[in-house]
Amino acid sequence: MDERVLKWVTAFMALLTVTVCVSLFFFPELHERSVLAAENRLLREQMYAGAENAAVEQKPEEIVEQTDDKDAQLKIELPEGIGLSDLTIENYYLTQDVYIRIPKAEEDYFSHYSVQGSCNHISAISYYQEKEEGVIVLGLDRVYELQEDYQNGNLYLNFLEPHEVYDKVVVVDAGHGGRAPGASKMGISEKDIDLAILLELKAVMEESPGNIGVYYTRTDDSNPTLDQRVQLANKVDADLFISIHNNSTATGKFSNVSGTEVLFDEADDSELSSRRFAQICLEQVTAATGSSSRGLLEGDSIYIIRTSEVPVALIEVGFMTNRQELELLNSQEYQRKAAEGIYAAIEQAFAEGY
Repeated sequence: MDERVLKWVTAFMALLTVTVCVSLFFFPELHERSVLAAENRLLREQMYAGAENAAVEQKPEEIVEQTDDKDAQLKIELPEGIGLSDLTIENYYLTQDVYIRIPKAEEDYFSHYSVQGSCNHISAISYYQEKEEGVIVLGLDRVYELQEDYQNGNLYLNFLEPHEVYDKVVVVDAGHGGRAPGASKMGISEKDIDLAILLELKAVMEESPGNIGVYYTRTDDSNPTLDQRVQLANKVDADLFISIHNNSTATGKFSNVSGTEVLFDEADDSELSSRRFAQICLEQVTAATGSSSRGLLEGDSIYIIRTSEVPVALIEVGFMTNRQELELLNSQEYQRKAAEGIYAAIEQAFAEGY
């Protein structure tokens, strides 16, 4: 082979090797981002189902007239006679979408009414009609709390970071849900026990003092994707992320194995680490329920643990494959005890500086 050709072939192969290595290095992150985007698109399509006209999605910079309005970050002109009380505004934290339902809205809304302000927090804007309402959908880049106002025929919106509203922020996840029952024994599904404990915790949190913002991945029999669950924690910049589960033996058969164990992020070596938070959860839940401690487990094989950017603990409250423990787990009294243990863990973690 000609020496010059050989040099070109060698250089090309070296370049190809570098490209492949770089691609492999970034592939997991790119894949996770693409999965999240696809899931959010799918959920939006499902929410648009039943709309009289298909949603038209446009780039925010093509809709929002960039202005430095001192009253709010975004100003949306409303049809004549429509005030704040006429609107329905829904903030879907899980997908970072805001739905603004406007009565008597035009089919081509943005051609008739102006939108002014900043689109720095908005990744997409969609519009569709449903029955006699027009629906504006704002796709946000993170989780925000909305501050709403109405003046002179305009809706004013401010997008506030959760930590601007709350002193501390917690995300709580009930494992499984929908068509994913988790472990099942004697007609009892793990998804239902996980949710029942979360709802007991929700009641405890609502009764508690302090300015804590709590975001839940689900409060019904739905099944958010794994990405949606962990991204809620990441995009709300949570101080703590808790996932509630229940255990089963590898065979799924009844046995004498029982007790509580907690999984943590082994890659988190910070001072206020996932491991330390998991230890707090283990101690408080076992103290509240009287369950035996089975210790901590490294959990980086679990997607929501290894991709969490905040301190995370996945609590396996008990074993559904132990007859006595299953009976306890299925009782409201025990579910309340587990919830109180989780709440005590949250309090202790905050006391330690999380």
